[in-house]
Amino acid sequence: QEQLVESGGGLAQAGGSLKLSCAAAGFNTYSLGWFRQAPGEEREFVGVITDSGDRTFYAASVKGRFTISRDNAKNMVYLQMNSLKPEDTAVYYCAAGSPRVLREYGNTWLRGYEYWGQGTQVTVSS
Repeated sequence: QEQLVESGGGLAQAGGSLKLSCAAAGFNTYSLGWFRQAPGEEREFVGVITDSGDRTFYAASVKGRFTISRDNAKNMVYLQMNSLKPEDTAVYYCAAGSPRVLREYGNTWLRGYEYWGQGTQVTVSS
C-alpha cells in the first residue's frame, strides 16, 4: 500500500468549516477512519466509511456536524467539518482498517486500523 497522507488542517473559528483530505492510494478495499487526539487526551474515534463508501459511522460528539466521504477513483477520503467548536481542536488522523477486522471488533477500536497517517492539526478558536 501507499502511504496515508492527511492534508487540509489549519485554523478555523468556532462555527466555521474545514475540510480534511487523506490520500489513500492502495486502500480501496479498506475501511477508512478518522481519529483525533487533543492535547493530554487519548486518541478518539471520529468516524469511518466502509470500503465501498456505502455506509458511514460517527462518534456522537460529531454526528450531524461532520461528514465522511470517499472517492475511490481518486484514492481519496474526506472529512468535512462544519459548525466547528473549540473542543474539536486536535490532531486529526486518517487510518485504514480491514473490513473483516472492523466487523469483528468494531469500528471504534484503534488497533483495528492497521495503517495510519501522520496527522494534520486542526485548531478552532472561539
